[in-house]
Amino acid sequence: MSLRRRTAPYLLLAPGLAWLALFFVVPMYYLLNTSLQTGSLDVGYTFNWAWHNYKDALTLYQDQFLRSIEYAGIATLLALVIAYPLAYWIALRSGRYRNLFLMMVVAPFFVTYLIRTLAWETILSDNGFVVNTLQSLGILSSDGRLLATSTAVIAGITYNFLPFMVLPLYVSLEQMDARLIEAAQDLYASKFKAFLRVTLPLSLPGVFAGTLLTFIPAAGDFINAQLLGSPKQYMIGNVIQSKFLAITDYPAAAALSFTLMAAILVLVVIYARLLGTERLTG
Repeated sequence: MSLRRRTAPYLLLAPGLAWLALFFVVPMYYLLNTSLQTGSLDVGYTFNWAWHNYKDALTLYQDQFLRSIEYAGIATLLALVIAYPLAYWIALRSGRYRNLFLMMVVAPFFVTYLIRTLAWETILSDNGFVVNTLQSLGILSSDGRLLATSTAVIAGITYNFLPFMVLPLYVSLEQMDARLIEAAQDLYASKFKAFLRVTLPLSLPGVFAGTLLTFIPAAGDFINAQLLGSPKQYMIGNVIQSKFLAITDYPAAAALSFTLMAAILVLVVIYARLLGTERLTG
């Protein structure tokens, strides 16, 4: 019985560990191996510790890296500003219609990512309702446009990843004990102070999870920049996609992929330390 109790956790973890080893660790190994090769598709590739691929990734595509971090950061902040009031209302104010509104949040996932982005291309088209309205209000000039701009790319990223921000926030807010807010108000705290002292701190785990789930895939996205932007708005994901599928420069593409993952990992660690996730999840 004692042996069974000791081995039971490892047996339960075994399927998940095997899955990660097969579909994450092994591909990462081959990607790392490819990033240190030289050659071409015609003559073949040779592994020769080609670290210059990483140097080239940082020097030649610095603008695309910075643009990816910038667009993903702005989109994550916009998603948080939009998602928090929405999640708060669904969790604490929607009553019996809660499931309906949650279904409306996840409804876009029933349509493919590409179709959703193409819909935004139509919405922001030069002769569309949005552009015509902004022009009539004087916000856009008569020959102004939204497509092929940073605004369109950030708007598309924000829309596509908004549910990833709403759902973790909803879970944190829905699990919160409403009696804590009532206790704060009984102690003469205003609704605003009760929100700052009780609701917001208790929802920080959802904020942390939502920002990560939004920022990480947004930083590697290339569809929105491809369809809603122009080459001036291309992100590092566009470069990686082009090198893998069009130019077939696999070592450079692999080096760019690893550099992007390393940059995101560093930013996530810094963000976790600043937010104090050990304290939040303890």
